[in-house]
Amino acid sequence: MSSAMRFQRPPRRKPEITIIPMIDIMLIMLIFFIVTTNFKKPRHILRVEIPTVREVPSEQISDTRSVIAVDALGNITLDSLAVPEGLLESYLAAYQKQNPGRKLELEADKKLPLERLLQVWDALIKSGIDIKDVPARIKVPDPSK
Repeated sequence: MSSAMRFQRPPRRKPEITIIPMIDIMLIMLIFFIVTTNFKKPRHILRVEIPTVREVPSEQISDTRSVIAVDALGNITLDSLAVPEGLLESYLAAYQKQNPGRKLELEADKKLPLERLLQVWDALIKSGIDIKDVPARIKVPDPSK
């Protein structure tokens, strides 16, 4: 018997990738990412409208005040005297020495940025003027111009 024993080999199967477990894993990952994601809400810009007061005719004479005027570009004048940038505090201190007891009034343009208005108020406070004693009038631009 020269013949060797031959065992029959089982037929080879094609390699397969099982899809069901992969779908399960992908679903778990999807749920994980949805739960842990921080959705950013869009930030809205807060538009601040400074209130305006219309002039009301009155028969009562009020005391005369000096005017700090600020135009839409941020240029400042103190009783029609132009104040250079950054020198408002020193101008106010000198003004108080020359005019003790005289009150001030702030006249600002409606298009003036709020940041610039706050800088003027800071200069008033630093020069020792209480901003409660300085009424503010907002100039509304004339629509005919």
